[in-house]
Amino acid sequence: MTLKDIAALESVQTLHPDFNADTAVTGGYTSDLLSDVMANADDGCLLITIQAHNNTVAVAALAGAAGILICNNRPVPEDMIASARREGLAIFCTPRNQFEASCMLGRQFGV
Repeated sequence: MTLKDIAALESVQTLHPDFNADTAVTGGYTSDLLSDVMANADDGCLLITIQAHNNTVAVAALAGAAGILICNNRPVPEDMIASARREGLAIFCTPRNQFEASCMLGRQFGV
């Protein structure tokens, strides 16, 4: 699965186009505790969270995430989008909650 595949999922909106759409997504990691993400997220994962701020981008980049999916239609501030763009990280949003978004991604991986 690639970031392009994530962008094509139902109810997923891409918030900026400045990322490599062919980047492999190796799985997902769902957490709102950024220290947990730093300690446990796998390289290449899609971070699924409601944390819509710059620290989320910094942690996702540090963890080697392929991108971030913001849930519950949380408003994503422009400075977060700009940070993701600078880091080359994809950033998406969805009206789904974290459980639903995790299940949606899990189905794509056959989980």
